[in-house]
Amino acid sequence: MPANFEEDEQKKENDQATKKVIDELKLLYKQKLMPVEQTFMFNRFYSPLMTDSEFDAKPMVLLIGQYSTGKTTFIRYLLGRNFPGQRIGPEPTTDRFVAVIGGAEDRVVPGNALCVSPEFPFRGLEKFGTGFLNHFEGSQCDSPVLEQISLCDTPGILAGRKQGERGYDFKEICAWFAERCDLILLLFDAHKLDISDEFQEAVEKLKGHEDKIRCVLNKADQIDRQRLMRVYGALMWGMGKVLRTPEVLRVYIGSFWDEPLVHEELSALFQSEENDLLQDIRDLPRNSAVRKINELVKRARLAKVNAHIITYLKNQMPMMMGVKKKQDSLMADMGGVFRAVMKQDVLSPGDFPDINEFRKKLLEEDFTKFPKLNKKHLDNIEELLTVDIPRLMEQLPKQIFDRSAELPVSEGPNYEDEMYSEKPSTRGANNFIGRAGGGGGQPQVAIATAMPVPQLQAQNAKMAEDTTPPPAAPVVAAKPNPFAKPNPFAKPVVVDWPVNEFKKEYDVQFEACGPVDGKISGDAARGVLMELESDMDILFSIWELSDYDGDGELTNEEFALALYLCSLSKKGETIPTTLPANLVPPSAR
Repeated sequence: MPANFEEDEQKKENDQATKKVIDELKLLYKQKLMPVEQTFMFNRFYSPLMTDSEFDAKPMVLLIGQYSTGKTTFIRYLLGRNFPGQRIGPEPTTDRFVAVIGGAEDRVVPGNALCVSPEFPFRGLEKFGTGFLNHFEGSQCDSPVLEQISLCDTPGILAGRKQGERGYDFKEICAWFAERCDLILLLFDAHKLDISDEFQEAVEKLKGHEDKIRCVLNKADQIDRQRLMRVYGALMWGMGKVLRTPEVLRVYIGSFWDEPLVHEELSALFQSEENDLLQDIRDLPRNSAVRKINELVKRARLAKVNAHIITYLKNQMPMMMGVKKKQDSLMADMGGVFRAVMKQDVLSPGDFPDINEFRKKLLEEDFTKFPKLNKKHLDNIEELLTVDIPRLMEQLPKQIFDRSAELPVSEGPNYEDEMYSEKPSTRGANNFIGRAGGGGGQPQVAIATAMPVPQLQAQNAKMAEDTTPPPAAPVVAAKPNPFAKPNPFAKPVVVDWPVNEFKKEYDVQFEACGPVDGKISGDAARGVLMELESDMDILFSIWELSDYDGDGELTNEEFALALYLCSLSKKGETIPTTLPANLVPPSAR
């Protein structure tokens, strides 16, 4: 059987297995989580009930940025063609949310029609009313890229508070899309790094979805290398203040349009950054099922906390006299309510909602009419989180297969050679699908002509003054051992790692945290670890020992080590100040 046919069969089997998992996830939501959400008014406090189309939806990429940062141009560059309803200009041209979705023919679908269509996952946007739906539309077009993902363009944000009267809540709508999308791209113009009040408020609404956020420093070819370094540092500093986290966001640097670069010497850097970003996008279909499971787990944990809070408020209300006074007292001391529920029901503080937002939602409620949590509700959520979700994770395809061919990609030029080429840059070729206006045609391949060696040496002689390292000693290839055969008496090498005994159980929890590139962020690990250990000083020590490479993220081995150390602490054992040799992760030995 030809190799490519076997690969197609493998992809087909994996896709079928993934679809089966998604179908079962929908069923579990309807049977175990939706009844709890309906009983405890989850849709009033957080988000509407989920629909089948939300489970079946393609991965979505959300683009947010201030005006004229190139959001619409980025989508055009990605698709390799124009799309219906696109508006591009230096002034604020996109005045609405635009969902760019796949379709057999090019057309614009009004927002009201898009929300009621069972084919698309936008039913939940109805709660924002006609004021928003009149500023929302779908752009359907035939593109190979849109067969795998969808894109959402947003209105550009002006400086200051000039757009305070939009007619709809921009920040809440961004939060709605952030909850349902798979990747959030924050676009910045290299010439305009100021972060307006509204943009800052919108980014703050993305809290809880930090693992999805990436920054794109666009139009970077307009400045030279030295200024680019300064702009990059300023962007990292500004975003650190907005997100209030020591963890560094991934920033992609480039110029995402089809025009030639202004500063050609940066072409290799921009091409490398572009490849990384496009690979991030290509991986979305493969990781979509894990993302959906991860989002459902977060939703289930929030629904569980919400049910406990509602039940606690109900239990605190008097039967007859002093109802209003007691309700006002509980509203004023909502922090005390959260602490009491956390302690009484042993809940993680990371699962609780924003206290101010929750208090606002309670203003119109009558606590005496709240329902109470019964054992069946609690059992359903616990079974979903501890039995059903781990079982679904086990059913997902284990083999990671290459989906890069599913989204057309050109071979692309060799930019290392191009740096020394006499020919102009081949920048015009979009490395994702071809030049704009090509209609998704054949990928373009460019070949750079290398400069002759003597000329190249002359050109580089000036750059290499006094910096050329001494020639390395020649490497002598080791001769093969004629007696190098397996020793029949050799003992097998066994990695003695105490964590291995519980590794399978820990791996299930690791996958539930939604790893990206084989790692989970500190925020994703925080909630799990705080369930096992409440002493923050001990948790600090455990993190220092577990994050063996010190990158602020945890691999599956590092995460397993952290859980193991938490279990030791729970048994009363003292956490060591330095990691013993037998606890060092096998991959780091």
